[in-house]
Amino acid sequence: MSLAKNSPSEKIDENPKGIDKEIIEKARARLANKAVLITGGAGFIGSNLAFFFQEYFPSTRVIVLDKFRDGSSFPNGNPTSLGHFKNLIGFNGEIIARDLNEGLDLLQELDFDVVFHQAAISDTTVENQKLMINTNHHAFLELLHIALKKNAVVVYASSAATYGNTPAPNVVGKNEEPQNIYGFSKLAMDKSVRKILANAPHLPIFGLRYFNVYGGREFYKGKTASMILQLGLQALESKKVRLIEKGEQKRDFVYIDDVVAANVLAMSEGFEMQKLDSIPKSGIYNVGTGLSRSYNEIVAILKNHLGDFEVEYFKNPYPFFQTHTQADIQPNASVLGYKPKYSLEQGIESYINEIKSIHTKLKSGLLS
Repeated sequence: MSLAKNSPSEKIDENPKGIDKEIIEKARARLANKAVLITGGAGFIGSNLAFFFQEYFPSTRVIVLDKFRDGSSFPNGNPTSLGHFKNLIGFNGEIIARDLNEGLDLLQELDFDVVFHQAAISDTTVENQKLMINTNHHAFLELLHIALKKNAVVVYASSAATYGNTPAPNVVGKNEEPQNIYGFSKLAMDKSVRKILANAPHLPIFGLRYFNVYGGREFYKGKTASMILQLGLQALESKKVRLIEKGEQKRDFVYIDDVVAANVLAMSEGFEMQKLDSIPKSGIYNVGTGLSRSYNEIVAILKNHLGDFEVEYFKNPYPFFQTHTQADIQPNASVLGYKPKYSLEQGIESYINEIKSIHTKLKSGLLS
């Protein structure tokens, strides 16, 4: 993304990320000379938010807080942080390197009008329950209390992992039975928010349950990157991909641009709620497409772009594995105006050139 050349007073000639340009213009006016805080801003979704605000909100102060990588790994071999400086190449805002578990006292003195809380341990194979709860739930509550004292809008990342392996479609408030500590920690966040909103429904707090997000700037998620990226790279490298048998497991795959749009729409409704006599719209919302697609369908779409390749199926090695997720997005559509723009075919088409570029850079040693 390039920096926007328009001044805050100029009109936007398009609907960025599919968001009505009038919504963007109102939000830009509200955030003129104000600040946006993005935790986990060097990660996948956080960095996409950072560049969105840099481009479309040129008079807004954009602050990224991230733990960043320090070379440490979990026992499973995955890095303890998915935040990477290369996700922020070209970012011109402010950066704070901070582990959520170090305390957030520094935010007491920081002025911000909205916080997008993306920071978390999102690796679903991490088994350290205490660390997961402290990082994902307890630190979130600390941030939430700081933000509410500042009258800031809070938009935070929840997860489809809160539903565990219950039957689809997945409806907020029903069948919330997480099967791993990650999903449990996210549900704990949601439950805490529900308790707060039960007593104060006017507070602008929005939890977004992301389903299977894919798209640009996810490379540094490594083994936890989307199957779309992983399968694309496998196909390019060896003309062969590996899938858990029989490839008919279904997920609600949602493109990153639609996820950014959901965050911005929630923020916009939060601003509306700060007006007198406003209608409370806070709560927890699913962010997906509302459709389930199988891994085999991903393979078929990738073949359309990359040519034919072999598929090898192997037995499922995971004790917990969701077989079917599908977001009920009707409340999100009717309350927040969320309408996903990208089908799986459109999302992969938009993403495929970056997948090819990543593979080329890996082959030439320019990416690691």
